[in-house]
Amino acid sequence: MLEQAPSCGFGSVMFDASHLPYEQNVAATREAADWAHAHGLWLEAELGEVGGKDGGGPLGPHAPGSRTDPGQARRFTAATGVDALAVAVGSSHAMTSRDARLDHGLLAGLHEALDVPLVLHGSSGLSDDELGRAVAGGIAKVNIGTALNVALTGAVRAGLAADPTRVDPRSYLREGREAMTGTVLRMLDAVTVPGDAG
Repeated sequence: MLEQAPSCGFGSVMFDASHLPYEQNVAATREAADWAHAHGLWLEAELGEVGGKDGGGPLGPHAPGSRTDPGQARRFTAATGVDALAVAVGSSHAMTSRDARLDHGLLAGLHEALDVPLVLHGSSGLSDDELGRAVAGGIAKVNIGTALNVALTGAVRAGLAADPTRVDPRSYLREGREAMTGTVLRMLDAVTVPGDAG
């Protein structure tokens, strides 16, 4: 997939070898970063383990790898040359509730230790307040795929339930896209740091 990105018009990629033992993660990520940079791509990687991948449940706060260590993260970014780092600070993929709580002290330590942008996977599981605190604490990119899926699916279900005779997907998918747009706008409001013009 990485090799297909440039010809498909992408300028950045996410490369996740966090399931591998640390040294193998470093080696695989370094190779991916070298290739990406040679082809004009910006590369994001992950260190620590954000739970909820591939249908798995969220990790407990004390599970091995459930938190990204700042010292290890500093060594990892130096050794791999990545452009951004997704960190494990308490969020989880595929959450449809918004009650996850981040370790803001750890996030502050990571922000202090690293000079690459920090990424938060599993941001759909955070309240607006937690999202805002995360961005104020150093997160540069949030991933909200599940929140977008929930918005689209909910709007499509509601539209079809209101009129079961509908068969043209253009109408109900338009409603789904509009619901996704509303979710994006709400979350942009949540993550906008006061005084930030961008």
